[in-house]
Amino acid sequence: MGRLLLLNGPNLGILGRREPEIYGTDTLADIEKAVAEEVAGRGWTVHAVQDDSEGTLVRTVNEHPDTVGAIVNPGALMMAGWSLRDALAAYPRPWVEVHISNIWAREAFRHESVIAPLAHGIVVGLGAYGYRLAAQALLHLADD
Repeated sequence: MGRLLLLNGPNLGILGRREPEIYGTDTLADIEKAVAEEVAGRGWTVHAVQDDSEGTLVRTVNEHPDTVGAIVNPGALMMAGWSLRDALAAYPRPWVEVHISNIWAREAFRHESVIAPLAHGIVVGLGAYGYRLAAQALLHLADD
């Protein structure tokens, strides 16, 4: 039985009440449940971590190289999360970057992700459903 790593960065713990016109009304618990449902058929479980601190996310990546893959929504760390980028560069499994909003339809400072060049794929602008799509991609990419 494999475990999927689900990482969410700063401010994503308040989904559901954070700017619902941009991020929707699904909570992080709703998203975690949806991802778990998506991968259950493969016998995978989900190890979900949300933290507003980059150091905690880095530690999580480094402590879980044995997971089957990862879904990563770095939040604002996409723009300056260099230590998270380095941790993901050393992560030995496929991973997908997810953004709930369409980052390219927003402010210019959101248009470049420092971690995206390392990702196996990126899902943007499809709301919470993007996490399900990322899970489906990992079901295809992972060699568990």
